Amino acid sequence: MDLIKAIIIAIVEGLTEYLPISSTAHMGFAANLMGMEETEFLKMFQVSIQFGAILSVVVAYWKKFFDFNNLKFYLKLGFAVIPALFLGYLFDDKIEAVLGNQIAISSVLVLGGVILLFADSWFKNPKIDDEKGISIKKAVTIGFWQCLAMMPGTSRSAASIIGGMTQGLTRKAAAEFSFFLAVPTMLAVTVYSVFVKTWGKETATPMKGYEMIMESQNHIIAFIVGNIVAFIVALIAIKSFIGLLNKYGFKPWGWYRIFVGVALLIYFQWFNK
Repeated sequence: MDLIKAIIIAIVEGLTEYLPISSTAHMGFAANLMGMEETEFLKMFQVSIQFGAILSVVVAYWKKFFDFNNLKFYLKLGFAVIPALFLGYLFDDKIEAVLGNQIAISSVLVLGGVILLFADSWFKNPKIDDEKGISIKKAVTIGFWQCLAMMPGTSRSAASIIGGMTQGLTRKAAAEFSFFLAVPTMLAVTVYSVFVKTWGKETATPMKGYEMIMESQNHIIAFIVGNIVAFIVALIAIKSFIGLLNKYGFKPWGWYRIFVGVALLIYFQWFNK
């Protein structure tokens, strides 16, 4: 993989993973616009650089993640991630089949944008402003909302934040819990995609993804640099997003999704045949 292209995709991942605009859609579009062939390594790379994004959350909220006296925090995340683990495994093939359908993903981008235009007006008088006020039941409910993002283009961040707001969380608390929940969710997706996914297929092994990374020096460098770049950019994005969400709400992100989605629909429908 070309290192410059790997860096660009990693920047896109870092910027979009925790924003309500769909990192999967943006990475797919970026790769397509750069004329990159949809190889098995590219698919795996787009998943594996989420590891860098995962670390950015752990670093940004290290006091929360390393407070071993707060065992209920880990229980909440453990229960909340179960729906995604179960449904993700169950519908994995169907999800992957949609990943290459840029028209469908662009359409979902527009639809999600329309929903975000009205999301702020749906939730009044939130009462929970901190993770400690979230019960395990509420955490599991947010976990089910997160599963809506299994449709590429939906945005895991938007789904889980809106899910949190349905449970009485403020935008800030919902966004932070979305960040926390991203850690076990994306860690599971990364491990599954890199080490497990091809297990059972002909000539495949449980370490197939790892073998693809180690296949050449270019792959190793792309993997390392991609994760470093995704980590740095995601760390900046996390810090910025909370302030922007509190100040402006969802509406600017909704308009952004609609504009980009429509532009991409036009591009893929008429100029990329």
